[in-house]
Amino acid sequence: MRIELTRRGDYAVRAMLVLAREADGFMSGPELVAATAIPEAFLPQVMGDLVRAGLVDNRRGRRGGYRLARPASAISLLDVVEAVEGDGRRRTCVLRGGPCRRDGPCDVHDAFFRAQEAVFGTLASVSFADLPHRLGSVKPGGHEEARPDAGRA
Repeated sequence: MRIELTRRGDYAVRAMLVLAREADGFMSGPELVAATAIPEAFLPQVMGDLVRAGLVDNRRGRRGGYRLARPASAISLLDVVEAVEGDGRRRTCVLRGGPCRRDGPCDVHDAFFRAQEAVFGTLASVSFADLPHRLGSVKPGGHEEARPDAGRA
């Protein structure tokens, strides 16, 4: 069983992590690209999904950019994932690949349904305020790259 994000989901989570840290104003597109390593061509698409979902505000112009539309504590990981990937709940039978039979669900339906709901419940319970705020830029693969000045006073 796999639990993983698409590239678009990865980019959205990275962008939201950075915006949650930069709560003092708008962050420009180039700044966001530099901080997240999201390819410049994908940034408007991903950020557009987050704006349409009401998670991010954007403003054009010299002092424009992106910022969280509400406090980081009010935005869950599930909010972000569903904004860019849609509702990922499985609607087909894990055994047959289609709907469970009309005469009742398959033998493993309830167990898989509970497991799926546990995953979604966990993602819904974790806000961006709950996540670690380490120094460095969020890079591909979920790892952070330490800045040369990290740890200096």
